[in-house]
Parts: sequence; structure tokens; C-alpha cells
Amino acid sequence: SKTKLMIDFGGGIKKDKDINSVFDAGAVIATIGSIAVKNKELFFDWIKRYGADRILLGADVKEEKIAIGGWLETTDISIFDFITENMAKGITTVFCTDISKDGLLQGPSAELYRKIKLKFPALNLIASGGVAAVEDLELLKEINCSGAIVGKAIYEGRISMKQLKQYVN
Repeated sequence: SKTKLMIDFGGGIKKDKDINSVFDAGAVIATIGSIAVKNKELFFDWIKRYGADRILLGADVKEEKIAIGGWLETTDISIFDFITENMAKGITTVFCTDISKDGLLQGPSAELYRKIKLKFPALNLIASGGVAAVEDLELLKEINCSGAIVGKAIYEGRISMKQLKQYVN
């Protein structure tokens, strides 16, 4: 509340009381992943109750299949079916992490993100995993991703905060 930061909270949101606590604490957006798979009815209720603009769908992916439970369980659900079903319920933004790339600094899953954007051009796609250099951000911009998560590349000094400023609106 003492800053102009917009907080997105994710992780462990499984029940009504969890999401209520997140929003009561001041988060503007809640990132939901596993519950969107395990309890679709509850997830769809949250979209109706809070609005799709306050829910960020987290899609952890391994070989184009959804992974849940902190990446411990890979489902048979294709990322494309997952997005289709959730967009039909109003979701407009997806945070997609290719778990085979996360933290490895080997470049993002450009081909996966390209396929997603071709199939869902109106989707706001936030790419996550593998970003190692500013060139990776340029590639994701060319693919038309709405955003990218940059973590380890910052910690290891491969991308500076000054370089990132050009990508912030």
C-alpha cells in the first residue's frame, strides 16, 4: 500500500479463503494454476466472482502437456485444450512456463509460444522459462508475447534492470 506496485500473488491458492486473503491483503491479481485443473468448477466461479482481469491463469507445461502440483505431476491435458477451455470462460491472460527450460538460461520455448500465439492471437501470453539475454526478449516480442518473466538472468547479471526498462510500458 506504500508503493504504486501492482501485486500479483500466486502459489497455494486452493480455497475461497485463500483467494479472499490474497485480495484482502492488497494483491490486484491472483495467479491460479493447479486448481484450474483439479477443481474447474471452483476456478470458473472465481472468474465470475472476481473477473477474468483479476485472475492470471498459470500454465506449467512439459512437452505441451499441463503439469500441476509444483511440477510433480504431468497430466494428459494439452496446453491448447487447456487454453481453449479457459478462454471460453473469460480468461484473457495466461502465464506459461515451459518447465524444461526454467532456470537453465538456455533461451525460451519460442516454438511453443509461437504455436500458442498462432492458435490464440487474442491471448495475452506471458512467457516464462529460459530467458538468458535481451535477445530472448526481442524474440518473444517478435512472437507477440504480451510479457516475459525474467529471473535468473537478472540474478546472474546477464540482463540489467536498465536494459529491462525499455520493455516496461
